[in-house]
Amino acid sequence: MNASPANTGDATLVTIEHDAYRAAGVVRVTMNRPDAFNALSEALLDELQQTLTEIAKTDARVVVIAGAGRAFCAGHDLKEMRAAPSLAYYQQLFARCTKLMMTIQRMPQPVIARVQGIATAAGCQLVAMCDLAVAADTARFAVSGVSLGLFCATPSVPLSRNLSRKAALDMLLTGDFIDAAEARKQGLVNRVAPADALDDEVARLAASICAKPVEAVSAGKSLFYRQLEMGIEAAYQLAGQTMACNMMDESALEGVQAFIDKRAPQWKR
Repeated sequence: MNASPANTGDATLVTIEHDAYRAAGVVRVTMNRPDAFNALSEALLDELQQTLTEIAKTDARVVVIAGAGRAFCAGHDLKEMRAAPSLAYYQQLFARCTKLMMTIQRMPQPVIARVQGIATAAGCQLVAMCDLAVAADTARFAVSGVSLGLFCATPSVPLSRNLSRKAALDMLLTGDFIDAAEARKQGLVNRVAPADALDDEVARLAASICAKPVEAVSAGKSLFYRQLEMGIEAAYQLAGQTMACNMMDESALEGVQAFIDKRAPQWKR
């Protein structure tokens, strides 16, 4: 597993580990501000944006986003936000955050959040925007801006698309924490594991995805998000066209033939 910084400055805000979990094609991106609970400073936002944009262009199969230290991510850096308050600054900051979140959704690779500690505000938003999430049983989640007089508007976008409306509004209007078990029940995370088995669970999920043809995975991710924003008839039209094109892929033809022949498929990696 090869680790490298995402920048060449004194502070390594993001580290990158290629072939993470001893699996070819799995890239682990770690937010590295442990003393600040991995709060999303402007510099960290920029490093994540650059890192994920570059990974999206590679042949990586799965991306894992992690946080160094005790916390996954505590949201935006509030001290930085209060240093020079202005409407224009805040509009620009949240636009940069939105760009990062949409980059995650638009990447061809599935993105897994590895949540070992608290994920609050924009940190909880980050978990919700990742395609999948695996949490330690000690992890906790909250969108607690309302407790400071600030409704977590941008986190409400992915929360309302992952949780039921009432569950999302419960978190948004109270700012209360939920534990990992409740997060799984509500649909915010996919899997929960003991803290000392978190990486094993992430590895299992990543390996399962990597075992599938890349064309089906990347096309499927794109289709999934596009159809969600459509009416049902348009969604079916897009899904049908996507599936027809997918059926012409060499991997799908081999997979179907293997099923007919009652043998394991021989996919090209």
